[in-house]
Amino acid sequence: MPLSDKYNILHSFIPDVYVKRADSDLGTYISSAGSSGLDQRRFAPLSTFALLIRNYISEVMDARPKTIYLPDTMVSWPWPRTINPHYEDVKAEVDASFRDFKALSPELQEAFDKCDNARLSALAYPNAPREHLRSGCDLLNLFFIVDEYTDIENEAVTKEMVNIVLDALNNPHKIRPEGECILGEITRQFWARAIKSASLPSQRHFLETFDEYINSVIVEALDREQGRKRSLDDYLKLRRKTIGAKPCFLITEMGMDLPDEVFYHPVIMDLTDCIAELMIIDNDMMSYNKEQAAGHESHNLINIVMLELNLDRGSAMAWAAHYHAEVQKRFIDGLAKVPSWGPSDDVLVKEYLNGIANWALANYSWSYESQRYFATKGPEIQHTRLIPLLPKVSAGRSQLLCAAPSA
Repeated sequence: MPLSDKYNILHSFIPDVYVKRADSDLGTYISSAGSSGLDQRRFAPLSTFALLIRNYISEVMDARPKTIYLPDTMVSWPWPRTINPHYEDVKAEVDASFRDFKALSPELQEAFDKCDNARLSALAYPNAPREHLRSGCDLLNLFFIVDEYTDIENEAVTKEMVNIVLDALNNPHKIRPEGECILGEITRQFWARAIKSASLPSQRHFLETFDEYINSVIVEALDREQGRKRSLDDYLKLRRKTIGAKPCFLITEMGMDLPDEVFYHPVIMDLTDCIAELMIIDNDMMSYNKEQAAGHESHNLINIVMLELNLDRGSAMAWAAHYHAEVQKRFIDGLAKVPSWGPSDDVLVKEYLNGIANWALANYSWSYESQRYFATKGPEIQHTRLIPLLPKVSAGRSQLLCAAPSA
């Protein structure tokens, strides 16, 4: 059925008040999106209108008006969900090792365990050998603990923590100072283990991308301290770094000697940007409910789209789903533009690109399979696509067991 006919059918049974409201929102949306200068955000008006109408149907016909509809963004992704066979074994090992750090209070450790970072690692690196999977688990634990420690701090304290992390990476065999923040030892142990099985090019690429990530955490802390509200473009520029996607690709590259001319080629760089973007969109869509309840939504794509494009929550989710589809297409189309570097390197490139493509689905699947965002309701929400809107709560300071950073 042509899209115009579908529109006419929708128009025939939806009250005019909602059609006019959607039409008004669409005009604002098109005007704002057109002025953003981002070609990938220009979508077919009728398709966008139909999605807006669907959100109004949900709003009017749902008996529970305080419900968020979560679009299924990965339904057409070509890469299937797979999980590393070493998952259970490595999970038990890495979880026990992390608890030995005593980095969190008992309450936060319990919440941390429910995130099941080992599952994310096993989904992200399904073909990795056991030692690489262990390094993947250690890396994801490092990301999460850095986030837990820094997202309550100002710029100055965050910068001290970042300096400790960077020093540990650059000196993995140096004993950490007594009384130092535990982030130093967690980082040191991760990197001392990882470099035993990581190729030299992968080590160099990791250190470069991790440096970009960790310094972006300082910028985010300054934004938080100053109450800065970023534009959509500025937010995405920063979020591509704070999401930490590119350092995660280390594990995919660990066993490869991927030349710099491949790693830094513009086509390869754009493909990695696409995967980071997909992870941003999915992460921000799924975390939005918790973040808006805690009052932390200023660093979230959905909230920024609502403010900048003057959309309601459902329409912002629909915008994000459209944007996700456009980035998916950019990635798939980009694969056809990958040049050849000769038979041996081409095999590595194909393996690397399949690995990073798998990350997008791994992040999506883990969000429902763990208790990070939806507690025990993940499978149910993945099926119904509906999330009860959480009430606003006053955010308390996390009770971290972290020694004061050294001056």
